[in-house]
Amino acid sequence: MKEKITRRDFLGKAAVLSAFTIVPRYVLGGTGYLAPSDKISLGFIGCGKQAFGLKGAFLNTDMAQITAACDVYGHKLNAFTTEVNKYYADKLNRADYKGCKPHDDFREVLGRKDIDGVVIATPDHWHAAMAVRAAAAGKDIYCEKPLSLTVAEGRAMVNATRKHNRVFQTGSMQRSWKEFRDTVELVRAGAIGKIKTIKVSVGGPPKPYDLQGQTVPADLNWSRWLGPNEYVAYHPDLAPALKDEFWGRWRLYKEFGGGGMTDWGAHMFDIAQWALDKDDSGPVEVIPPDGKDYKFLTYKYADGVTMTHEDFGITNAVRFIGTDGQIDVERGKMVTSPAVLKDKIPAAGSGKVYRSEDHYKDFLNAILKRSKPVCDVETGHRTATVCNIGNIAYELNRPLKWDPVKEKFNDAAANALCTRKLGREWGIRL
Repeated sequence: MKEKITRRDFLGKAAVLSAFTIVPRYVLGGTGYLAPSDKISLGFIGCGKQAFGLKGAFLNTDMAQITAACDVYGHKLNAFTTEVNKYYADKLNRADYKGCKPHDDFREVLGRKDIDGVVIATPDHWHAAMAVRAAAAGKDIYCEKPLSLTVAEGRAMVNATRKHNRVFQTGSMQRSWKEFRDTVELVRAGAIGKIKTIKVSVGGPPKPYDLQGQTVPADLNWSRWLGPNEYVAYHPDLAPALKDEFWGRWRLYKEFGGGGMTDWGAHMFDIAQWALDKDDSGPVEVIPPDGKDYKFLTYKYADGVTMTHEDFGITNAVRFIGTDGQIDVERGKMVTSPAVLKDKIPAAGSGKVYRSEDHYKDFLNAILKRSKPVCDVETGHRTATVCNIGNIAYELNRPLKWDPVKEKFNDAAANALCTRKLGREWGIRL
């Protein structure tokens, strides 16, 4: 009797059986329909506001089946699971559909053999602990930005991904948006001449946690929410309920996030890194503002390019200044000076950069092809590193030399801030 090879078996062996090619059913049938058995099975870890947006993005691809959800906040988990099951129930005309199973421990999701990949949409302090375990469990990974809370955690994520031959997409979806890709194409093509400087306008660094403790909601496992972190008292600003209109403010505190420097910086510094073709490298020096020679936090690259963390009048944007022109880019808008620079945008297929039109399909297609997506884990790590070393310079308030190869400073105190202590149960080797 011949052993039946399932699609999931194939995905697991695809890295070594490169001679084979998956041909989805919709290609063979020509109907545009992809049966659930042919779809990539995803488990969501984290069911807050960001996860609800990602849910819609992945469902819209019609390439994935969401079969698991996990959160430590009960009503979030229930709401997410209910919405996913209703989506499939309506689509399949099956009121009893319960194919998306709830979990309150992400290790249960990682232990399921029927799940191909996970979507990690938790606060930043959990990313590395979850992603490293996911890679070891043989899951492909989509992880929200900023990729990591510290430099050491980011490198651990890269190492685990490579060791276990996983596909990893960082959620820096601006790389799949036209205005940012066009900007990078123009810079890479030399349309504005030699780059003199780049200005990145995003928020500032984080602060130590200082909120007054409040009563923990009955359906929230606060210890599990903290995970690898040391104990701090609960406050709803850290873990808002779904009914709350604001986004989680854990981003503001260094124990959980990196402030605006990493929250929006992971998007905007990312575009600067991409344009400079530094996805596997970074700056060599970072200098905090001193009120004299350096008015703004300044990064220096080995080729002489400088980049400042500077409000130049547009919130959450990047300005590229070259010898022959300038480009300002923000979400939904790219402005070139002179205006005719826009005529130099390469035609589709003729440019210098990876072209992705849909960040989520790009990840799923990379799973099928066993290839690197548009924002691979190394790329996400390098962008997060730019943000994190900027925060370290702000904290120590002195110029620092950075070696992007060794990923070390010339300063012992700065190097100590490139890592952190993780709790025994949830920690990983850094």
